[in-house]
Amino acid sequence: MPAEGVGVAAYDASSIQILEGLSAVRKRPGMYIGSTDTRGLHHLINEVVANSIDEVLAEACTEIWVTLHPDGSCTVADNGRGIPVEIHPKYNRPALEIVLTVLHAGSKFDRQAYKVSGGLHGVGLHVVNALSEWFEVKVRRGGKLYFQRYERGAPVSALSTLGPAEGTGTEQRFKPDTTVFETTVFDKETVGRRLKELSFLNPQVAIHFKDERDSSDETFHHSGGISEFVTDLNVATNPLFPMPIFLHAKREETDIEVAMQYNDGYNEVLLAFVNDIHTVDGGTHVVGLRAALTRTLNDYAREKGFLKGEKESLTGEDVREGLTCVLSVKLLEPQFEGQTKAKLGNSEVKGQVESAVAEKLAEFLEEHPQVGTTLISKAVQASQAREAARKARELTRRKGLLEGGGLPGKLADCHSRDPALCELFIVEGDSAGGTAKQGRDREFQAILPLRGKILNVEKARLDKMLANDAIRSLITAIGAGIGDELDLTKLRYHKVILMTDADVDGAHIRTLLLTLFYRKMPQLIRGGYIYIAQPPLYRLQRGTKIQYCYTDADRDRIQSEMGGKGVVIQRFKGLGEMTTEQLSETTMKPGKRTLLRVGVEDAARANDLLQILMGEEVEPRRQYIQEHAVEVGNLDI
Repeated sequence: MPAEGVGVAAYDASSIQILEGLSAVRKRPGMYIGSTDTRGLHHLINEVVANSIDEVLAEACTEIWVTLHPDGSCTVADNGRGIPVEIHPKYNRPALEIVLTVLHAGSKFDRQAYKVSGGLHGVGLHVVNALSEWFEVKVRRGGKLYFQRYERGAPVSALSTLGPAEGTGTEQRFKPDTTVFETTVFDKETVGRRLKELSFLNPQVAIHFKDERDSSDETFHHSGGISEFVTDLNVATNPLFPMPIFLHAKREETDIEVAMQYNDGYNEVLLAFVNDIHTVDGGTHVVGLRAALTRTLNDYAREKGFLKGEKESLTGEDVREGLTCVLSVKLLEPQFEGQTKAKLGNSEVKGQVESAVAEKLAEFLEEHPQVGTTLISKAVQASQAREAARKARELTRRKGLLEGGGLPGKLADCHSRDPALCELFIVEGDSAGGTAKQGRDREFQAILPLRGKILNVEKARLDKMLANDAIRSLITAIGAGIGDELDLTKLRYHKVILMTDADVDGAHIRTLLLTLFYRKMPQLIRGGYIYIAQPPLYRLQRGTKIQYCYTDADRDRIQSEMGGKGVVIQRFKGLGEMTTEQLSETTMKPGKRTLLRVGVEDAARANDLLQILMGEEVEPRRQYIQEHAVEVGNLDI
């Protein structure tokens, strides 16, 4: 690790700039962290870790430690340069205190202390501090150990010196405020996945993750970088060539890395990052990458005789079928949409990425003709399937028009034509569908019963998928289309609710539906349009008192509260066993029901699970079942 002040720009109190005073973060936390649910909670850790990663990007940090404590707090420590503690020359306060209490104060605006950074707006640490019950920080700097404590954003002690210290670094421990967040329990898997992701993106750092709640301890260090990331993503697939293609180039001040590998499946997995921030909604860098892939592979296919003339060409969908890719871009002044940074907006990055990837990929294909032939053969097969899918689409449209209105016959539509008000319940089977139709509010609730299990799209091309009656009915009812043709302005319902039985078959159908949405209609998940209904498992009655339970633990607790003996317990094995009134009151009526919104919090983890559980490879699925068998709570035999 470089010694303080050696090899990197000066980082002291004068580096800290104040843009404006602290806003009422506690009053509107969603403006800064997106939400106050579990996603917003974990955003706190991400913000603190991001500051340590910025030290890594500045070549000033080689190790990060993240610890979850039994009291609900979290510690993030690093061996970076340490947050400056000197008195700020202009504001006559310790720089550390300014960093933690003044919104838009930071060292990342003038690009002197940090050339590349994920933190841009100077709000990360301030927000974590403001939304924590307490926040403690220790800084090792200049041979001393400094300490300060805050409560709900305000310092409750002056900056003090605890004694001498070796080396440099920052340690921050915070406890999320229970009056702000819906839950303050950190999820070990969620935290671990993000740390693992960062270790792929920053192969020079070792990230140590400890959970004192279960005494687990793990270190993430991946010297193979994003190539190793792609290999990890493809572990449950059958790759078409052994090693990922790695491309690296610079355009002006923008550093561009791409790792990509094709498998024999039909889905695209693309994870894009800007300064280590996962841009889940893509942006200009993704547009540039996709344009380069399409143009370069078309040029190569024509040159090698796979395509004849300009009339024959491969589409973007063709060249991305079976692609697993990680794109990592580092740039000086990224412009994101919103504080949560889900989409990159820099217009110049599109051209930079497109030219860099086109140049480097063309070079690779010329040097590796066997891989080039494999890629083009795969894309040509996808093109042929796309043409078959186009004919299937046209047939579906013509058939729909001939049958009248174009909507599936089993759909019981609602009266309202305002998508923002309308809900579509996708229900398992005709029996439950009949009950749901009687229990719905016809003004805004539509019902689509599905008979049997739909096709597993993880193992099927688009043409085969569109030949499936249930999937065609579903796509037609939703109205927005599928794949690259999907248009959210044509979405007929802003709530698409999966309502299946609370048993193994119901869970399987739900998984198949979620696979369809994630793979072929991901915009619906990202837009927050997909929900899962929560029907009760039990109905408990004693005399005239009735209560519904959603878990075995609820059943036992409520049975005890109702007096134990004399309580009549009814278990609902399926939605069809519920009366119209019961289904309506517990599962369908707004204000009384519970809906879970489906979100892709971690695309890599979602991809892993879908490939393992729904893909062709048997061994990863067997291994997963063996590892997680002990976690099964309800086994339906």
